Amino acid sequence: MQSTKERIARNFFKHKLGVIGLIALSIMYLLVIFADFIAPYNYITAHRNFVYAPPSKIRFFDEEGKWRGPFVYGMTKLRNPVTYRLEFTEDKSKVVPIKLFVRGEEYTFWGLFKTDLHLFGVEESSDVAMILLFGGDRFGRDLFSRVLIGGKVSMTVGLVGTLISVFIGAIVGALSGFYGGTIDVLIQRFIELLRSFPRIPLWLALATILPPQWPSTWVYFGIVIVLSLIGWMGVARVVRGMVLSLREKEFILAAKVSGVSNMKIITRHLIPNTISYLIVVSTLSIPGMILGESAISFLGLGIKEPMTSWGLLLKQAQSLSELEAHPWLMVPGIFIIVAVLSFNFVGDALRDAVDPYRAVEKV
Repeated sequence: MQSTKERIARNFFKHKLGVIGLIALSIMYLLVIFADFIAPYNYITAHRNFVYAPPSKIRFFDEEGKWRGPFVYGMTKLRNPVTYRLEFTEDKSKVVPIKLFVRGEEYTFWGLFKTDLHLFGVEESSDVAMILLFGGDRFGRDLFSRVLIGGKVSMTVGLVGTLISVFIGAIVGALSGFYGGTIDVLIQRFIELLRSFPRIPLWLALATILPPQWPSTWVYFGIVIVLSLIGWMGVARVVRGMVLSLREKEFILAAKVSGVSNMKIITRHLIPNTISYLIVVSTLSIPGMILGESAISFLGLGIKEPMTSWGLLLKQAQSLSELEAHPWLMVPGIFIIVAVLSFNFVGDALRDAVDPYRAVEKV
């Protein structure tokens, strides 16, 4: 006889897209956790010789076909006589080997200790050669390093914001469903009022309240709160419906007769019986939070320099001419798409695993 946990795990791993999404998210969160170590350069350091440099081509054989191990060629800049744009060409006289565990710019790993060890890089001066996996931006900053550090903001905003909104939604929905009457009516009318406003304009309106002089850390938490204040309403309505069906069950009536307080009944009996739904809805809500932060930052109302996020990085791709000349500026958008799809895949798999009847219907 399988336990509920074993059944859910078995059903989840039968969902191929869910497993793919879980693997993708695991890789992305590992990259985010060790972003400072994996990034070859400091994400705010500008390199004037590599402004809008294209992604580096990693090679293993030189021009003569000789094995050299992983390396990049040095870069030289020439102005195109037709477009008058500076263009980068490889200087094949400069072979720059790529090495593991190199010493570079110092950073503080998650605020715990300082180190200058990086997973990979080149030992030559950044004036001579750089390894730019995703190219450089308008200040010559390494886009790969900025995407990794930006992921720390975008991925955690989605996670923390969802946890807060689900917590608020669960509490408000449980109170509404358990007490009913006037309390239920007032809460539901308030939710309907908030839901009548379009979500993105409401996000933007709340984001404009954040003082522009706030430091980056405060802005980060402000964005989390803004996203959370909008995301709890759908959770509250569903939890209310679940509590309405649970409050007349025998175990709830027995608790009331035993003299258990209403708050204990809500927190120890009703909300725990909605955990399966809350886990699923949390997974499906995170993509909306990531997109919300990206939209707010893309429009200049969210995360600001020197902190960075995927939405803020995409601001550089607002100009069509800029994007046409430097298509690698769209790389942060690819990370957003992968993260959103992966969370949706995992959420769908969890929903089917928790609700076996839904999985049977789909088959």
